[in-house]
This record gives sequence, C-alpha cells and structure tokens, in this order.
Amino acid sequence: MSFYLKLIWAYLKIGIFGFGGGYAMLSLVERAVVGPGWISETMFTDIVAISQMTPGPIGINSATYIGYVAPHVAAPELAGWWWGVLGSILATLAVTVPSFILVLYASHFIRRHQESGAIKAIFSGLRPVVVGLIASAALMLMNNANFNPRGIDWQLWTNIAICAVAFVLAYFKIPIGKKKISIHPILIIILAGIVGLLIYY
Repeated sequence: MSFYLKLIWAYLKIGIFGFGGGYAMLSLVERAVVGPGWISETMFTDIVAISQMTPGPIGINSATYIGYVAPHVAAPELAGWWWGVLGSILATLAVTVPSFILVLYASHFIRRHQESGAIKAIFSGLRPVVVGLIASAALMLMNNANFNPRGIDWQLWTNIAICAVAFVLAYFKIPIGKKKISIHPILIIILAGIVGLLIYY
C-alpha cells in the first residue's frame, strides 16, 4: 500500500505545480513516474499518445491511465485489475482536487483584483513560462522511444518525416483548389495511425 501513498504524493505535486495545462505538466509527470521506474519511457510516450486521442484533458487522462498500469509494474504483488482501478481513482483525484481548489480561489481573487498592476505583471511573467514548459514537453518527447525504438535507420527517418508532415498539416492551411483549408487534428491522428499500420505492421 505504500506505493499508493507515493502515487498520491506524486500527483498532488503535479496538481499543485502543473502550471500551463496538460502539455506543460508532461515534464513533471515524466519525472514523477518514469524516474522511479513505475513505467518505462516507451510506455510513457504511448500513454501520452492515447491520452491525446481520447476525449478529455491530457493531464487527467494520463493520470487515470498511469494510475491503472503503474501499480502492477512498480509492485508485482499489486497485480489485478482492481488494484489498477484503485490507482486510477487515486491518481485522478490527486491531480484534479488541488487544481480545482486553486482555480476556485484564484478566479475569485483575480476577479476582485483584475485591475491590479501586480496581477497584470505576474501574468506577464507566467505567459512565456507556460510557452517554455510546453516547448520543453515537445523536446522531451523527441526521443528514441518515439522516433527510433528498434534502432533501425529507415524507421528513424520515416518517423521524422511523419512528424514533419503532421506539423505542416496542423500548422499551415492546405491549398485545395481556390480555397485554403485547415486539417482537423483528429483527422491527422487517424491518418497517422493508418500510415503506421501500413508501414510497421
């Protein structure tokens, strides 16, 4: 049961200090769960991908999934779906309750002091930090587990090409005839899954 106390403590810290949303907190999550060996780096990147594709915030989705798989990986005596469900519930509550309380208080405080120069100055400092945290999460995911898990050169370059094409499709409007259209992220994810199935299966 000591594992669950560690899980709760890890996600309480993530919930309290995870500024900037799900992507910004990924580096915190990675350090908290991969560092102690609860899950592997490859499993972590798979969880990020699944959390991105499923409905809901990526931070909460990943907490639910990690809470489910981590107990039997970290402590073999906790094998069984019921231990996984307990881990999911505890991790999800630990990451959401602090955020809920902080947002509830902060929204009330900011509404009362929204014209304050100090509040505006604080947010001016926080905005670039959030961008930096999201950028660090992107760089953290650019690893061998994502781009070259089998150590094969052609797979590395294929995955880099897939990443580049996904970025172009998501960021730029694509000219079709006389119109320029934006490709929906869900369609990009589906197309990437089909490409992966055709190339790697």
